[in-house]
Amino acid sequence: MIHWLKPVIDIILPPRCLLCGKAIHSDSSLCADCFSKINFINKPYCKHCGMPLDADIPDGLCCTNCLTAKQNLRLCRSAIKYDEISKRLILNFKFSDHLENKKLLCNWLFMAGEDIFKHGIDVIVPVPLHYARLFKRKYNQSAILAAGLSELCNIPADYASLKKIRHTTPQIQCSGKQRTQNVKNAFQVVAPQNIKGKRIVLIDDVYTTGSTLNECAKALKKAGAKSVDALTVARVCP
Repeated sequence: MIHWLKPVIDIILPPRCLLCGKAIHSDSSLCADCFSKINFINKPYCKHCGMPLDADIPDGLCCTNCLTAKQNLRLCRSAIKYDEISKRLILNFKFSDHLENKKLLCNWLFMAGEDIFKHGIDVIVPVPLHYARLFKRKYNQSAILAAGLSELCNIPADYASLKKIRHTTPQIQCSGKQRTQNVKNAFQVVAPQNIKGKRIVLIDDVYTTGSTLNECAKALKKAGAKSVDALTVARVCP
């Protein structure tokens, strides 16, 4: 776009808050009121899974679950808590074609991934959708987030090597224990030569129980990945 044309357009059609629609000064952003309602995840959090811990707990500790459960993921990090405010932002992006939310969500992913990026990443891999669900939804929100993050951090994204090979019940319809069984053996690496020896970060929109991410990581490690981390926009917190 011609550089002088955008200010003119902004006067006629000013940028709008992605949540409330109020006129603001920046594209793909939130007004001050809506931004203040976003609950960012800050330290202290579990050094492994990134779950927020009580404020009086020293930083650098693991949560109880990570001390006892077997994990295929090296590190997990999320930018914000999944609550009524962030839910609207994410579900609009995921189901209602609000792809203008991409820039803001990708910026949050980039900031939340500091711990992961400093350990070194070779490839970004989005959590894949089964072709039947992709046909119905029209796009994979995780792939769009992966593309935006790839542009920000100059790390290549691989959209083809990890596939979902079994159609499953939407995870939102399953309980915690059912979620693990629901996605068991649902993912497969179809191009192991692209994965072997690589340090991978998985991208998804929301971390709920971690079942999907853990199952994806299992498939990637079976294919020879050196390490697998996970990065999501939001996280369900107790």
